[in-house]
Amino acid sequence: MTIWVDADACPRVIKDILFRAAERTQTQVILVANQPLAVPPGKWVRSLTVPKGFDIADNHIAAEVQKGDLVITADIPLAAEVMEKGAQALNPRGELYRDDTIRQRLNMRDFMDTLRASGIQTGGPPPISQSDRQAFANALDSYLQQQKGRP
Repeated sequence: MTIWVDADACPRVIKDILFRAAERTQTQVILVANQPLAVPPGKWVRSLTVPKGFDIADNHIAAEVQKGDLVITADIPLAAEVMEKGAQALNPRGELYRDDTIRQRLNMRDFMDTLRASGIQTGGPPPISQSDRQAFANALDSYLQQQKGRP
């Protein structure tokens, strides 16, 4: 199993949680971004720089992800795409995307895009809070524990 990280927009505090989990569980973590990223030395974490451009990092992750992998992303279309390939997707606030709600999330995202395109200010998400960090760490640990028992 590999953990893929949509790293361009992933908060540093979430990356730090992933770095510690990678070493602790000996799980490969690959950060994909359109700019070079610093990662701690070791064999379990690496950074992959893709060319700049719209959705290049997302497209790379979607092309490389395998069934059973985990993708860390707040990008709902990317989450839906990797889930179709049998991977799981977890957002940086600790929410594991689910098959029964991803369509609804895509529809809401598209609706909000339409509002923004028409000039309505919708605001962005709030900053990552301590409870978000804890929820992410708990969800990640839970996922890794579940995977540990699988062949």
